[in-house]
Amino acid sequence: MTDVLILEDELTSLQALSEILTTYSDDIRVHKASSLKEAKDLLDQEIRYGLFLLDVNLSGEDREDIGGILFAREIRERFEYTFTPIVMVTAIGNMEMQAYRELHCYQYIMKPFHREQVEEVVQKVLEKESREKPPVIVVKKDGINYQLKCEDIRYLEAIPRGTRLHLVTENWDVPYVTLRQMLLKMPKGMFVQCHRMYAVNKNEVEYYDTVNRIIRIKNCPDTVEIGVTYKSVIGGLLNG
Repeated sequence: MTDVLILEDELTSLQALSEILTTYSDDIRVHKASSLKEAKDLLDQEIRYGLFLLDVNLSGEDREDIGGILFAREIRERFEYTFTPIVMVTAIGNMEMQAYRELHCYQYIMKPFHREQVEEVVQKVLEKESREKPPVIVVKKDGINYQLKCEDIRYLEAIPRGTRLHLVTENWDVPYVTLRQMLLKMPKGMFVQCHRMYAVNKNEVEYYDTVNRIIRIKNCPDTVEIGVTYKSVIGGLLNG
């Protein structure tokens, strides 16, 4: 399921974009915002968006308004969205080029748009994303954004004021990101929380023991504890 955030102040266009996307695929879930405030509120929710459709001009009578581009900049400032596709919706010819250069937007949709145009752009973006495997997350270390392959993360551990990523070759501490927040950044279904302090990569589990409440990690001496409240469901989560 791909969560899509649409920011469009024209309610007719907002509804049209929402209808096109929801009928295009059952695997798309749309979140609608008609103002910058609504969009920021949606961005702050515990949802991992896979695509953004942003109207460049959020004040119909002010042709100099670039509220959508300002919001795109805010999106790009969040490390989990450094490479997430952004599609600009605009009737202003020179604005999309500014967005392309500054914000690495994938595509743009010119107004007035039609169904086939929107579907074609969305298809290109989602196909591009599906080809770019394995999935990665972006983490910041020493002020620099790094891409890490999710498949290289064996398990996650909650630490004071952050999360530790236990990788195949080393460990990375990510400050100010909770375990729950980190799980939201991961591909759905790839990691399973087995304890309030731990979550494991399902592909890195050698075996699990619900009697002794441990999970053995492949090719690694580490074991991860299974929490009491997770004991009864861990088998279904790991095998699901």
